[in-house]
Amino acid sequence: MTDLVAAGSLAGRKITWLNETRSFRFLADPFGYWRDGVLHVFAEALDYRDKRGRIDCLRFDVDFRLLDRQSVLNEPWHLSYPVVFEADGEIWMLPEAYRSGALRLYRAARFPDKWEVVPDWSFPVAAIDASPVWHGGLWWMFFSPPGSSVEKQSLLCAAYAESFSGPWRLHPRNPLRRDLMSARPGGTPLVTPQGIVLPTQDCTRTYGGAVSLLAIDELSPELFSASVTGHLIMPDAFAPWVDGLHTLSSAGPVTLIDAKRVSRLPTRLAFDARRWAAGRIGRVSR
Repeated sequence: MTDLVAAGSLAGRKITWLNETRSFRFLADPFGYWRDGVLHVFAEALDYRDKRGRIDCLRFDVDFRLLDRQSVLNEPWHLSYPVVFEADGEIWMLPEAYRSGALRLYRAARFPDKWEVVPDWSFPVAAIDASPVWHGGLWWMFFSPPGSSVEKQSLLCAAYAESFSGPWRLHPRNPLRRDLMSARPGGTPLVTPQGIVLPTQDCTRTYGGAVSLLAIDELSPELFSASVTGHLIMPDAFAPWVDGLHTLSSAGPVTLIDAKRVSRLPTRLAFDARRWAAGRIGRVSR
């Protein structure tokens, strides 16, 4: 990921498509974790027919051959953005679940398929796409706050703590950034000698249309400054997956992305029409 960020482009990169989806379903928000020579890719799995995401784990060998796939976390509410990381000798998952009203931390009771919520961990906001990173002797959490559809895509906030267990304190300058092009987190923060590079989602054209690289050159409990230093789009050579780029995450020597292809088949259009009609009927009946 370091080389990719420095180049500021996906053009000419070797890519292996790991897509395993069927009609009306997708995988998104991939985050990876290597263990015993196996790449575990955790991702949001969503079926458009119920529109409630769960977390799946796809395991690949070193040659990116799929070993297996299974659902590892399912809640009554929508789940996405399953950040998986190691801290304090444990493996943790921090999925986005703002519709539940809280950000919840899970511990791997049995990696990779059994996760237990940490009951005494708390965060002051039902954060969207929370992205943690250790930097400058503190844990930092970048996120977008709940709100309107525009606010969820255009506001960047942060919190910090001396230990990941908390207590977490909100940055006094929140929101740190208001920009539809470079605010909502979109992957793994990269720590460089110059500071942190945070992948963010460019939602100016469409939700998850591209990734803007936000270089944070000043970060403390009192200060924040940042600027966009790169903009990643899907090259034409990656067709048909060129309608959007949503996430950029690091897993050791591998960089994971998710790309979007908008289906224009008659079956997709008919499905959208039925869903729109069902929504109209529901609003009228209420």
